[in-house]
Amino acid sequence: MSAIEETPTRLANMPVSFFAVVMGLSGLTIAWDKAEQVTIMPFMASPYHAIITVAVFVVLLGFYIAKYIFHRVAVLKELHHPVRLSFFPTISICLLLIAVLAFDFNPMVSKYVWIVGAAAHLALTFYVLSAWINHSHFEIHHMNPAWFMPVVGNMIAPMGGVMHGYYDASWFFFAVGVVFWLILMVIVFYRIIFHNPMPDRLLPTFFILIAPPAVGFISYVQLTGGVDPLAMILFNTGLFLTLMLTTQFVRFMRLKFYLTWWAYSFPLAAMTIATFVMAELSGKDWYHTLAMVLFVVLNIVLAILAVRTIEAMLRNQICVVEE
Repeated sequence: MSAIEETPTRLANMPVSFFAVVMGLSGLTIAWDKAEQVTIMPFMASPYHAIITVAVFVVLLGFYIAKYIFHRVAVLKELHHPVRLSFFPTISICLLLIAVLAFDFNPMVSKYVWIVGAAAHLALTFYVLSAWINHSHFEIHHMNPAWFMPVVGNMIAPMGGVMHGYYDASWFFFAVGVVFWLILMVIVFYRIIFHNPMPDRLLPTFFILIAPPAVGFISYVQLTGGVDPLAMILFNTGLFLTLMLTTQFVRFMRLKFYLTWWAYSFPLAAMTIATFVMAELSGKDWYHTLAMVLFVVLNIVLAILAVRTIEAMLRNQICVVEE
């Protein structure tokens, strides 16, 4: 009887931020693919990572749809939450990333997944922007780097859009992402410097600061076909933010495990991929060395996150009422 009662409760408390796991796995898969292209690897792991990533996404999407069916009020509550609202676009971002993963396996499937993901992300961007504009309950202390995902996440679209020849649409998404990145970056630093520190649960979201310039570099290079001064600015901004957050490593590792730890994964993966792209286009050895260092760190971080997440699930510490 207790097991039957426990299941719907845990389903009702399943956070939409769980989809950040798929983003991290997608980033790891693309990083492996780039590593296999520019480095002699002992084995080809990216196809297996891609299968695992898609499987995890399907399982999580199935559970979240079930949550909507059986606990619709809980989903609506997340949609009106000042922090969790920004995690809903992770679902469409996952589709955009899966479209990239699927391209080598089935370009046609990749194309339709990209179209659905791009349309869904644009719709979610409008929804979140509308919520921000017409809000009556958001405060400056609610602001955190996770707010980047709804609008700045648009910069991910060109990664798959260019593959399918959607250049105009890709430039559209890129432009929206870049402009809002600059706007939100100012607000985030204003909140960090002049207001109370973020709660421990949200501190890992600082790593999201790395993603916009890193993803922006990847997308911009795909759109333009080379490295120019703007591409160098984007890459080095991402590199600077990565180095800056590395200096806070000890502080981050002392934090209690939360699902938000997965915020470490995709930004680090994006910077790793960007560095592999820079190494490939520039031909400079030091970029290749840096890419391999980041790649090793990325794999270690993802392994730690996977183990800690599984441990937390076995201990019933995930999908519970937040303190």
